[in-house]
Amino acid sequence: MPAPTPCAGLAPALRVGLVGFGYAGSTFHAPLIRATPGLALVAVASSDAAKVQCALGPAVAVLPVAALIDRDDIDLVVLASPNASHHPLARQALAAGRHVVIDKPFALDAGQAAELLALAESRGLLLSVFHNRRWDSDFIALQQVLADGCVGRPVELASHFDRYRPTVVDRWRERDTPGAGLWMDLGPHLLDQAVQLFGMPDAMALDRARLRPGAMVDDWFSARLRWADGAWAGLRVTLGASMLAAAARPRFALHGLAGSWQVHGLDVQEADLKRGATPASHAPWGHESRSATLWVDGAAEGRPAPLPAGRYPAYYAGIRDALRGLGATPVSAQQALAVQRLLDAGLRSDAARAEINLPRG
Repeated sequence: MPAPTPCAGLAPALRVGLVGFGYAGSTFHAPLIRATPGLALVAVASSDAAKVQCALGPAVAVLPVAALIDRDDIDLVVLASPNASHHPLARQALAAGRHVVIDKPFALDAGQAAELLALAESRGLLLSVFHNRRWDSDFIALQQVLADGCVGRPVELASHFDRYRPTVVDRWRERDTPGAGLWMDLGPHLLDQAVQLFGMPDAMALDRARLRPGAMVDDWFSARLRWADGAWAGLRVTLGASMLAAAARPRFALHGLAGSWQVHGLDVQEADLKRGATPASHAPWGHESRSATLWVDGAAEGRPAPLPAGRYPAYYAGIRDALRGLGATPVSAQQALAVQRLLDAGLRSDAARAEINLPRG
């Protein structure tokens, strides 16, 4: 890791190269990088140079992947490429001495992820995975509800991320290719949030399905996580996602011994980024019009519970500070590896049609 900089405000900008300018690259990574003081997006690897230059201007170079990784003036390589490319491209970038951020999932399996972690550690390089849903407004609020003990000891959490997209689209995420499907797309987000709240579970059962006509990969899943002992003994967490939910389920529904907390809808930040707003141009960023609902003391009716603003900019600000030696990596590779192991365990469970016990440690 670079030596700490005495005054971060006077440090030269860290130069960033982005691999991939599809949905994740153009909607999330490029705008958030460019809105982060101290980071400079200088190059993009994309097959659509016109799209990149129209969005980012001629000052951002459009290069082949190998040329971008080999540029000596690039400090950080961000991979927003198809999931199957994460491992080989991250390995190439780390071998070239670049720090690396990978869009979720970390890799195709835990073996690939562990190899990348070992390589980064051996070379003293930062390696992180973009688990941006830690900075969703509703998840931040849920963390505070648990910290405050508003519902007492939690016994059940349902976390759902539903969409209504009844038509199968010809894109890599929906083709029968390694790393495709809804479990590898939204599973990393939901698993990472569950682990952030409660630590690693003791067991998992996953059920995946293809519900839409013509679906080639899973477009629905339900995963049940179970904690057997310790602080969360008896806790059940259900994670689910569907591409056929015209009437979406609550995003979070938490039940405890003293009450319940529930919120509908999705964090506004993705929608804002999708329509072209950025943290640099849109203030206040992440402001929510939604409210959660809290039931306590046996009340038949819940009371509104405001949501805080979402904070996606915190991720790349944290990456900048970590590279300058001024803080911890916002999502460590060790944390992302734990999520990858849960993704793998889910696939084993689904194949066996059985609950899988998870190792401790």
